[in-house]
Amino acid sequence: MAASPKQTAAREAPVFDKFRQIQSRLEGAPHLLRLGRLFSETVLVVVDGDEFYLSFEKGRLLSVVNGPSRKTPWCFALRTDAEALEEFWKARPEPGFHDIFGLVKIGRGRIDGDILTLVKNLRFFKEVMALPRTAEEAVA
Repeated sequence: MAASPKQTAAREAPVFDKFRQIQSRLEGAPHLLRLGRLFSETVLVVVDGDEFYLSFEKGRLLSVVNGPSRKTPWCFALRTDAEALEEFWKARPEPGFHDIFGLVKIGRGRIDGDILTLVKNLRFFKEVMALPRTAEEAVA
């Protein structure tokens, strides 16, 4: 049975807010902008079947768009579930949830598409995805 539009919107909102948070924090991270200066791609992130298209231009996250869209080309995709992503975004995630490849290894994530582009920009993408981790909790 398919989720109603209200249920889908309620489920998407926290994840979409985190991506918006990533967008604003990325602008205040000059080292990441330098790392990503050659990265201009669209990345698909699928969370519990909900699609989010993150469009980067020279390391800046220009837009975050809800899917689904069969017309939006993407370079590579990260597929996971909301619970795993919330654990990933904790200041001190448990082993396996600390990294996007850790999610894959424990069976809570999948990476599709152009892996070479991901690997060429791995440090940038991993650090961008980890931006919602709060500094206050990391110190505790």
